[in-house]
Amino acid sequence: MRVLHVAAEIYPLVKTGGLADVVAALPPALAAAGADVRLLLPGLPPILDAVQSARPVIDIGPAFGALRARLLLGRMPGSQLPVYIVEAPHLYKRAGGPYQAPDGSEWPDNLRRFALLGWVAAHLAAEDADAAWVPEIVHAHDWHAAMACAYIADHLPTAAATVFTVHNMAFQGLFPHHDWALLGLSSRFMSPAGLEFHGQLSFMKAGLKFADRVTTVSPNYAREISTHEFGFGLDGVIRGRGSEVSGILNGIDDKVWNPATDAALAERYDAERLEGKRSGRRALQRQMGLEVDDDALLVAVVSRLTSQKGLDLVLGALPALVPAGVQIAVQGTGEPALEAAFRMAEQMHPGRVRAHIGYDEARAHQLIAGADAIAVPSRFEPCGLTQMYGLRYGTVPIVRRVGGLADTVTDGATGFVFDAASTAAFEAAVRRALAARSDAEAWTAMMRRGMAQDLSWDHAARDYLALYAAAQQARAATPRLAG
Repeated sequence: MRVLHVAAEIYPLVKTGGLADVVAALPPALAAAGADVRLLLPGLPPILDAVQSARPVIDIGPAFGALRARLLLGRMPGSQLPVYIVEAPHLYKRAGGPYQAPDGSEWPDNLRRFALLGWVAAHLAAEDADAAWVPEIVHAHDWHAAMACAYIADHLPTAAATVFTVHNMAFQGLFPHHDWALLGLSSRFMSPAGLEFHGQLSFMKAGLKFADRVTTVSPNYAREISTHEFGFGLDGVIRGRGSEVSGILNGIDDKVWNPATDAALAERYDAERLEGKRSGRRALQRQMGLEVDDDALLVAVVSRLTSQKGLDLVLGALPALVPAGVQIAVQGTGEPALEAAFRMAEQMHPGRVRAHIGYDEARAHQLIAGADAIAVPSRFEPCGLTQMYGLRYGTVPIVRRVGGLADTVTDGATGFVFDAASTAAFEAAVRRALAARSDAEAWTAMMRRGMAQDLSWDHAARDYLALYAAAQQARAATPRLAG
């Protein structure tokens, strides 16, 4: 089965969140399961610089405001998977992030930038870009790639089936409705039955409406986004798709995230030899400027610092938890108010609370390996990878019962789960963890149960291959133009 994955991010080249990790790990897992997999990425500078042996496939010419665009084909470093790159310097060659300028503002031409990505995917699927390889499945990831589903739906002869994965419903790719002419789609796509969403254009809706199958990154999140609380105004669209929406739980790259081989750790360990984790704990305390306290419950937070992640609950619980014997080590960046609040918490609780404002991949591994527990108190969480990294490293998760957190952590067996998005509920869960750690034998058993879980991409790859087959059947039943 020929499968094209379309995305704006891929670890380690461009990453703003878990999407990049998924796009880096799922395609190789599918290839290992027998699929013929390629990637399509925008020509952002870190991607162009890293892709190996890139050669031109076709000159696209002027497109979406760019005077010059072309399609390249190379190999991903590491996995060596074939990757197409849309090279359009006018749209992609710039400083800043993939979606935002250096000052944090959204790029004003994001509609053009990500419409082009989806448009090229549709042309690849229509045998119009690379005659040597034509996908049977186009798998679009999040709103940045969602327009591929609309462009394919607008070209009836295209036989390729489409799958759209929602990684986070909160980010929808909304643009002014009067810009619809820039997309080059039939006018029927600009109605409420198409991309129109409360007077705007929604790229997310393009995927939800026009993909042959819609997935989310955990079964529980697939149910949640059909509700008003978690659907962000698109819950009616989700309910309208019925059984065509499903959830497939993300895996983790168990080669990158493996405490027995992790190069970021001074001492490696596994479930049978935990001495390296204990020494890593003391090293982390020293590195972060925390008191070297063997009796403390050392809780790590590795997260974007946003209200979605529930980090205000952590801040609210600190005055009660620190005197009870809890240490908190934080790494992340995000909302200025939360960054400032964690800096202030450091000053108020010296030696007990430390925050590294920023992101460092090696430090993230050291935090997750060295801590006793990892907190993920999210208000909503489509899947969550951090709690799975914690399970893999014997670092007990403390999570809220939402999305993929509920699918991956079993209360009292592999971690501690709480329900209400409140400081009191989070504090109670941490206190349960603190009490549990006092029984060293029971705590070690909990760690080992988590470490024994199969969190690899193998299960997800098999589920996606089955979903692709269902999408192909659905596509085959769709009327298409002759020829």
